[in-house]
Formats: sequence, structure tokens, C-alpha cells
Amino acid sequence: MHSIHETYMRRAIALARRGIGRTSPNPAVGCVIVRDGVVVGEGWHRKAGTPHAEVHALRAADLLAQNADLYVTLEPCSHFGKTPPCADAVIAAGVRRVFAGMVDPNPKVAGRGLQRLRDAGIEVVTGLLQDECARLNEPFIKHVTTGLPFVILKCAMTMDGKTAALSGDSRWVTNEKSRRYVHRLRSMVDAVMVGYGTVAADDPQLTARIPGGRDPLRVVVDSHLRTSPEAQLLAVRSTARAVVATISTDAPRAAVLEGAGADILLCAERDGRVDLRDLLMRLGGWGIQSVLLEGGHTLAGEAVRAGLVDKYLLFYAPKLLGGEGMGLFFGPGAERMADALPLAGIETRRFGNDIMVTAYPERPCSRD
Repeated sequence: MHSIHETYMRRAIALARRGIGRTSPNPAVGCVIVRDGVVVGEGWHRKAGTPHAEVHALRAADLLAQNADLYVTLEPCSHFGKTPPCADAVIAAGVRRVFAGMVDPNPKVAGRGLQRLRDAGIEVVTGLLQDECARLNEPFIKHVTTGLPFVILKCAMTMDGKTAALSGDSRWVTNEKSRRYVHRLRSMVDAVMVGYGTVAADDPQLTARIPGGRDPLRVVVDSHLRTSPEAQLLAVRSTARAVVATISTDAPRAAVLEGAGADILLCAERDGRVDLRDLLMRLGGWGIQSVLLEGGHTLAGEAVRAGLVDKYLLFYAPKLLGGEGMGLFFGPGAERMADALPLAGIETRRFGNDIMVTAYPERPCSRD
């Protein structure tokens, strides 16, 4: 049976989810204030640069925050950014006790907010539903501790593991409900990435076509600048930039793509192709915390072999292609079953008759 404290923290987690995709580079945070067993204030961080969750909840509670318990999914900040320190606001409100889901991994905070609360005489309890609170901000945690974005590999396939027919045809593997969910995912991440092969075969827009959706940065890994200047991702109207990552120094070709609306990003080379780790480090330097990898089997295979994938979203449709259709990964793989990449944290979800499997590498991704 869950304790009453877990009940309030779960409510804070639910509030925090409302901000996912809109708070970057800040974390998504939820806050609940309880006095004498009654919720008197709630809030969540709604957008980067605006008041944090604690401030919204304290404003809602007003004077009732005095001697109340405050439940927050992440340690209150202790530094000045675009907004004042939340720890100071909590102290000024006269809160009696603070339950924090997890310590902030940001070196600018890293326990200082909690210590400030303790120094002010506030009782502090940490680690309440810590794993669930950490799951809220996987991209933030990865980026603030490594400088790299959190990479989510999404793939749609048939029950026999084929992502496309032998002809290359892949429209549509999954149903409309699954595809609508992917558009929601795009709206929640900072960037979506595909390879040149996907652009040539499918000519995608890579936008989030849902009401109120936010288009992510759109990245094409195109080592030799073969992308057509007439590609939809360049022609479609979007507030998000389109970036072509390459190792090519063909200035005339780059100028043509730039004229079509692309930003050219020259990356380090590895085995004659874009070094994906270098590309991700550059994106991380831009403040990109999360990347949805939607590319074909070549890009997916390279990312997995390089140990760059943090999370897998595998959609299975109730279809069988049979024969020699395209698989999920291209290129060399494990030669023995004992060398296969083990996955953990398995969860499943249904979208009509489609099944989405969520999994994480059992061994943490390389942080080099």
C-alpha cells in the first residue's frame, strides 16, 4: 500500500509531466503543497524562463503554505538564473517540511538547495519515489552530467522484425494511432534525427503535426551532401531549423542547401561518414538535451554499435512480411548470442493492435 507521502508525490509527478517538452533546457518539475491533510497549492514548470513549479504552488497556497508540507519532484534550485532561487521562496513562505523526489544533478545546485532549506530550519526528506522522478527528466540528467543529449531510438516494424519491404516501401508499417503518438514524441523532444537514406526514400517533413505541437530541431545525417534542396523538410513551413550534418567540404553544394533553408553543420569524420558522437556533442553544445532517432537501419545500426542509444521505443505491427525485407539494424552485429545487447526496464503499451515496447540498454551507454 502506498503511503500518503507517495500519493502526494505521485500527484507532483503527474503535474510535472504536463511540462515535458516545453521546459528545456530546464527540467520538468511538479509541486504539491499540503496542510493538515488538504492540498492547498499545486504547480508545475510550464516553460523555460517562466516561474518554476514551487513558485506556482506557493502562489496558489498563499498564506496556507505556512507550516505546510511541500512535495516537489526535484530539489528546489539555489541559484539565480532567469528566475530567483526557489529555495528562498520556500523559506520565505514558512513551509514546515519539504519532500524532494531527487537531488538536482546540476552542478550549480547538487544539494545546495536542500542544504539551504535545512539551514533555515526546514525538515527535508529526499528520495521519495526517486526512480519515477528521475524518469521524468532523463534528457536533463544525461545532458547536465555528460554534455550529450539523451538519444531515443524509435522504430516501427512488423512482427517478424522488418522495417520495410525488400523494395524499400515502408508506408505504413504501423497504424494511425501509433503514428499520432510519434508526432507527440516529436513535440516533446528537442531534436529529431534521420539519415540521408530516409530523406531520399520517404521525403519526410519531421514536424509534429498535432494541435499545439512544437516542431523539434530537424537533423539529417548526410555525409556527402546528397540531400535534395527540394526535400520537404526544407520546403515545409516550420519554426524549427533544419540542419544537415556532413563531412563534405563541397562549398557550392552547401550553398545550394543553405539557399533552400538548411543550416550546414560540418562534423568530424569516422570511417568515411559523420562521426555520430561528435555530432551529438555539437548538438549538446547547442543545448539540445533529447534526440529522437528516426533514421533508417544504417543510422540505427551505427548508433547502436557506437553505444549512443539510451532508450528504445520499438513499435510492432500485427503484420508479417516474410522473405528478405529490411531489418532494424544494418551492418555488423554480435556474432554470438552471448554478445547480444541485453535490454532492461521493459514496458509495453498498446496503440490499437500495435504494440510499443520500451526498453533501456542494461549496460549504460558510453559517456566518452
